[in-house]
Amino acid sequence: MIVEQLVVTHAGSRGALLPLLHAIQREIGFIPDEAVPMIAAGLNLSRADVHGVVTFYHDFRRQPAGRHVVKFCRAEACQARGSAAIETAMALKLGVAMGDTRDDGHISLEAVYCLGLCATGPNAMVDGQPFSRIDHAAVSRIADMVSV
Repeated sequence: MIVEQLVVTHAGSRGALLPLLHAIQREIGFIPDEAVPMIAAGLNLSRADVHGVVTFYHDFRRQPAGRHVVKFCRAEACQARGSAAIETAMALKLGVAMGDTRDDGHISLEAVYCLGLCATGPNAMVDGQPFSRIDHAAVSRIADMVSV
């Protein structure tokens, strides 16, 4: 299993937990719950420690992401520019609730709390590509882009 191989590779390294979690997510796309005991045993940590780190950092997924990932900014600067209404429109247009993956596995909609583009909000990241000044027309363009 990939997780077991990665645990062996990282075991014994100082501060191995975060690099190991990133490696697992890079390889399989998420951190499966059943990997937590293996990681804990391999790094001589408690399951609670590993679980706490996995759940603390928003970038670690515990379920597979959709084929397309839309990250929508909820930071204060974007909120001040009307992001709440745009977020609602985005969720409706994509057919997925914030924090979920659509039933067909095609699209995940995730909240982020700053993309570093504060002067140009509301902002989103679609499959790693930033989008700024999102309005209702941009919501439609993004939905069309991820629908293929």
